[in-house]
Amino acid sequence: MVRTKLQGWLSVALAAVFMAVAGCGTGSSPDNTPNQADTTPPSVPMNLAATAPTPTQVQLGWNASTDTGGAGLAGYRVYRNGSATPLASPATNSYTDNTVSAGTAYTYRVSAVDAAMPANESAQSSPVSITTPNAPVAGLDARPGNTTCLAGDEPTATLAISRAFPSLSFSAPVAMLQAPGNAARWYVVQQNGVVRMFDNVPNVATASTFVDISGRVDSGGERGLLGMAFHPNFPTDPRVFLSYTTTDPGPLTSRISSFQYVSGSGTLDAGSERVLLTVTQPESNHNGGNIAFSPADGYLYIGFGDGGGGGDQHGSIGNGQNLQTVLGKMLRIDVGGPGATSYTIPSTNPYDASGGLCTSGSTTAAQCREIYAFGFRNPWRWSFDRGASHALWVGDVGQAAWEEVDRVVLGGNYGWRCREGAHDYNLTCGNQPSRLDPVAEYGRSAGFSITGGYVYRGTAMPSLVGRYFFADYGSGRIWNIASNTQPTLAVTSAQGLATNLGISSFGEAVNGELYVVDLNGGGLYQLVQGTGGGGSVATQFSATGCGASGNPSQPASGLIPYAPNAGFWSDGAGKTRWLALPNGQNIDTSAPDGDWNFPNGTVLRKDFHIGTRLVETRLFMRHTNGNWAGYTYEWNAGGTEATRVVGGKTVTIAGQDWIFPSEAQCLACHTSAAGRSLGLETAQLNGSILYPTTGRTANQIVTLNAINTLSPPITAAPSTLPAMPDPYGSGGTLTQRARAWLHSNCSFCHRPGGPTPSNMDLRYTATLAETNTCNVVPQSGDLGLPNARLVAPGAPGSSVLLERIDQRGTAVTMPPLASNLVDDGGVQLITDWINGLASCN
Repeated sequence: MVRTKLQGWLSVALAAVFMAVAGCGTGSSPDNTPNQADTTPPSVPMNLAATAPTPTQVQLGWNASTDTGGAGLAGYRVYRNGSATPLASPATNSYTDNTVSAGTAYTYRVSAVDAAMPANESAQSSPVSITTPNAPVAGLDARPGNTTCLAGDEPTATLAISRAFPSLSFSAPVAMLQAPGNAARWYVVQQNGVVRMFDNVPNVATASTFVDISGRVDSGGERGLLGMAFHPNFPTDPRVFLSYTTTDPGPLTSRISSFQYVSGSGTLDAGSERVLLTVTQPESNHNGGNIAFSPADGYLYIGFGDGGGGGDQHGSIGNGQNLQTVLGKMLRIDVGGPGATSYTIPSTNPYDASGGLCTSGSTTAAQCREIYAFGFRNPWRWSFDRGASHALWVGDVGQAAWEEVDRVVLGGNYGWRCREGAHDYNLTCGNQPSRLDPVAEYGRSAGFSITGGYVYRGTAMPSLVGRYFFADYGSGRIWNIASNTQPTLAVTSAQGLATNLGISSFGEAVNGELYVVDLNGGGLYQLVQGTGGGGSVATQFSATGCGASGNPSQPASGLIPYAPNAGFWSDGAGKTRWLALPNGQNIDTSAPDGDWNFPNGTVLRKDFHIGTRLVETRLFMRHTNGNWAGYTYEWNAGGTEATRVVGGKTVTIAGQDWIFPSEAQCLACHTSAAGRSLGLETAQLNGSILYPTTGRTANQIVTLNAINTLSPPITAAPSTLPAMPDPYGSGGTLTQRARAWLHSNCSFCHRPGGPTPSNMDLRYTATLAETNTCNVVPQSGDLGLPNARLVAPGAPGSSVLLERIDQRGTAVTMPPLASNLVDDGGVQLITDWINGLASCN
């Protein structure tokens, strides 16, 4: 009885299970239940395709399958070389096989599977076959050992710089100063319209905002917040004066204003501005902008450039000699007491009695009463000696040949545009009083943009007390000269302290110690006494260790050849190049822009040939302190020995004037913005060269990676990496060749953070719009071109960029250094490119 009941109960239970599985008793049909048994496979994958981007990788892709059986598509199975076992089961319609070998044939098929249990698998796709490429052959079998060609300690001068306040960095700083008699705090003026302040302690970690007027400042190039001065009686007189450029409202204007100090917050009230002087600027450069109070008379002095452009082409005699404008002048005004609403003219100003007020920059009277001295091109930075003389020292930026230091006196005429430095420039300049020669000057072998400094009155460097310090923004050199120098002193690059800074200004502490401001890097540095006894650079090339023993014209065994795809124009000379790395040190390739960074101790060697004659070898060294420096050697006629050239020179060789660059000129082109080393970047070295020691022609990146010099390694196939074309070759498009030429010949200066007063970006990677050239009106003169633009699409004759590269020996030559011959091939290339531009899109 029990057994019969149990059997009956089991029969009912099994029937229920069967009906549930079959979909019975649920109120739904077998066709629309998710538990309905699915026996229909997905569709067969179609259009299977394969590529092999590298020797060890195959990439597969196919059209997605569909599933109509109800269970839904679950994924795919990839089969290789006829195997019955799937290689992989990807969920999507692509797969990358990283288990392949170079130079090997493979056949693939793909099927689709659904989510049924068990899964239904489609038939396999049509096969696709592919052969992976052979592994690229490296040009060298092993990294050569290098024990001879190494950059040692940098030669040390009696002067040095030391990073001050290393935890702080600023955005395009143009000045640093302290309030009168208060050494507790520093103030740093940023070009963008913000003044930052911080405590004067070495380990200070943060800076705060003193005032922010960025909303009313027009910044960029030579424009921006350019000067700041505390009233001599600060904070009893709470006024702080700012000098800046603005386009709010209307055209570009230089403005001198006072602002009120708020003692409670320790900041300036940005809303308290009282405008004293406004000057309309005809161009965007040569704005001067420095302001300071004289310790002798308590008056406010203001420096303005000549109005910009090139050559002071303003009126019949230029602004520098035109006494009816404040442009090209040093001004002196009396700002009165704390409640003054305007300025007055000191009675001892040279034109106080006969002139008119120039509160808007000019007058119809014979002269501007504000003028203290005149004949300046762009007095960017200047200062008063805090010693007994209170002399006014001005660094006046030159045009094309000479930078000058002037010791300025009341009513003095410092010559521009009649003269540049102590040399005639344009004698169509009127008949103003006799012109005063500069105290010191230097030419383009030493730099190209002077930054005036201070007479040293500190105590830390007693041997330098009373000497005037100044620098060059382009070359980064710092000089000091006796304050009683006369007549004009010729300054050379060899005399200066070499730095890797873009020096925009000096700062003088209350205690008389001097600092320098790095516009490009944003850091602050103190001038300190050098220790002496540093490194040295060999006079004879055979002693550098970079030439083969017994035959220094050939590279030492530890050097590795290289050649950029797009080389720099060097007056038609042939060039060969090598790099020398310290053993165990690698090249850092991690920068997102593809530029390479080299370890300390690196030496780059470049030889120049005119015809078959070896003329010059340049060594570009990264010394043990991280500073780069360039040294050049002149070969004798037999090519057996070369002697170091100090300070640069020009020699006639085979009927050609060949320029040996100075140390300063090397760094003027090898800019910090470009990473100092030029042509050593992924897109430039992704090309093949002949390696003489093996006789192989091979890709440079493949070779450098194979011999373990790159960190991190660059393992991608050369075909997948960026590569610039040879501008003079047939590879790439016309646009690519033209942009490669501009990258190599212009972008080391014309890029973000570069040393030019321009926002052009001529790097290869910049789009046409990002170059800031297309249909852009030139801000530094139109060179007499009709409807001038930097780049005028379809109109080479209106394109200032083209005109500048088609000139040599003028103020507008581009590139401005180390070339006497126009690159006719480059000019034609850029001409063709501009002709082919239909628009700026």
